Amino acid sequence: MGKRNGVTGSEHKQAFAKLVEQNAQKHSKQEVFSDFCEMSAISISNAVDRTRRDEREARYLDIAKRYNTDELNRFAEMLAHVVLELETGFSDVLGSLFMQLALGDSWKGQFFTPYEVSYLMAALTYEDVTEQIKHQGFVQINEPCVGAGGMAIASADVLQKQGINYQQHLHVAATDLDKRACHMAYIQLALLHVPAIVTHGNALCPEAQTYSHWFTPAHVLGQWDEKLKIRWFVDAFTERCSQSAAIAPRTSVTPTEYQSAIDVIKTDSQAAQLSLFDDPLDCTQ
Repeated sequence: MGKRNGVTGSEHKQAFAKLVEQNAQKHSKQEVFSDFCEMSAISISNAVDRTRRDEREARYLDIAKRYNTDELNRFAEMLAHVVLELETGFSDVLGSLFMQLALGDSWKGQFFTPYEVSYLMAALTYEDVTEQIKHQGFVQINEPCVGAGGMAIASADVLQKQGINYQQHLHVAATDLDKRACHMAYIQLALLHVPAIVTHGNALCPEAQTYSHWFTPAHVLGQWDEKLKIRWFVDAFTERCSQSAAIAPRTSVTPTEYQSAIDVIKTDSQAAQLSLFDDPLDCTQ
């Protein structure tokens, strides 16, 4: 267990749990924990996502008015303990706290996988991604039921232990139907500076059930929207080439082709993206 200024990570969790109990004098523990997660997520989001700021600020104030000054100050202390524990090392802090506080809903079957199990799965899945990063620039992870973000955190942990800067070479697309889980995952991925989009919705039916998107600071500051658009084009291009009978399947593009993709995508024109498949990047050339 890591230690910072003489305080162990477990002590930070104990302090967090105590603050929840203190705020649960007039509210249920479920409500306190959920409100903490949503208010913290909104605070982080509003620092980088201006397009959703007004709506989320109104929601923040709506939650805050249910608590007095002392209770609101405890929320700030709770977030500080999450930050400090994450500084002791990678872990699913909020997922473990959720289980420690016995907040699981047996009807929904909510259970957060222990971090040690998530780490083992991530280590087996991403045993060596050096070649993938060399050819594609970064690793993409899709978590359709992200929970508190344990698997995504463990993946960042594994990459870092391989000497890979996950802040530059990892992107997470995370989805969960449970709003509280989305807030938990968003907080932890944001604090660990993992580039990610956390979606509150149904991964099985995204067209019908998508309620909100949460972009981590690392996603926004790292200009990952553009990087993902480029990856989309490159993948589409190589897929077309692999289907061509005129040449052998290709798994990468040339620097000239890659720069052409960047130039076109920067125009943000869907028509231009589609026309690119006609002549400039004809995969038979």
